[in-house]
Amino acid sequence: MSQDALDDTVIVPGPSKERLNQRQLLDYQEIRREFIEWLLHLGKNPDRAVGYSESTVRQTAYRTDQFFRAVWDERGYTTDVTSEDADAYIRDLTYSDASESHKSNTQKSLLRLFRWRVHTRGGSEWEPPYAFSSGDATRPRDYFTRSERRQLREAALEYGSIPGYNDLTPEQRDRWKGYLAQRFGKPKSDVRPADWERANGWQTPTLVWVSLDCGLRPIEVERAVTSWVDIDNGVLRIPKEQSSKNVDNWIVSLQSRTVRALDRWLTERRAYDRYTGTDALWLTRHGNPYRSQSLRHVLHRLCDLADISTKGRSLSWYSIRASTATYMTHEEDLAAAQAQLRHKSPTTTMRYDQAPIESRRDALDRMG
Repeated sequence: MSQDALDDTVIVPGPSKERLNQRQLLDYQEIRREFIEWLLHLGKNPDRAVGYSESTVRQTAYRTDQFFRAVWDERGYTTDVTSEDADAYIRDLTYSDASESHKSNTQKSLLRLFRWRVHTRGGSEWEPPYAFSSGDATRPRDYFTRSERRQLREAALEYGSIPGYNDLTPEQRDRWKGYLAQRFGKPKSDVRPADWERANGWQTPTLVWVSLDCGLRPIEVERAVTSWVDIDNGVLRIPKEQSSKNVDNWIVSLQSRTVRALDRWLTERRAYDRYTGTDALWLTRHGNPYRSQSLRHVLHRLCDLADISTKGRSLSWYSIRASTATYMTHEEDLAAAQAQLRHKSPTTTMRYDQAPIESRRDALDRMG
């Protein structure tokens, strides 16, 4: 399909035209034209300027238009679709009678839509909550085992850490000053003992430990603020208006170990300039909220430190969430897992109501 062949039925199909007023239609047409042109010329590989085939572009255009209409049904006309919109759409599709092929192709179309938004507008990436196979079933994302969860906790303590200031010889200290100068973007002459404490701080451990306890979604990591933290009661309190699914206020349990680390971090974060004027609980060293891409970088580094194998596995920040859901369901019950994971529907939690692999292995050992 050439650019000249972009006809109106592809850009805005009939059902959408019928429900939009003139100004909405013009606005939607502009957004859709940009998206479809990007698919044609850059979508497959933006770095090499490789686009998709005509048939792929047409199918993607129609499927994403259906997605937009579903969003409008929920909250009126908008082109500012979110990861939560995509999660809800795919969740509804998952439990529909649609074929596995249709579900998979629709999810791929939405991934292209969000990839275009990231490439052209700097939006957040979307990580689907389901992986569709070539069979007839859906499955949760890969998750971390119990031992791997413990390894991640310990690796978070090692992440970015350096030897203590007083444990180094003058020559070693000088070399570490060069490293810290590069890490914190400051002249070597300005590196002070306080920078050693900063390098061994509690930001990464709390980010990882809270996510392990609560199964934080990437969007929840991005939205997390200091007012969520209730040290006295050892919980996170996520208000309805800041909740990912925006259905209720959530009170989420934390380990005592996590609470102590959070208490240290809340004191420590006040010393950093990047947190001046913001109540964000965690920011990257560049002062930006953590999003899927930056969280993926953290996770891969943690897996390296913990010597956790990633070969043949699709691991993402959602894998932490999936592990929390699986083991909370196994250790307690569906109600506890639903509350801890902040699932609107118990049907979602039921996907994790399965015996973990190691439990089944132990059962086999007992069976003889």
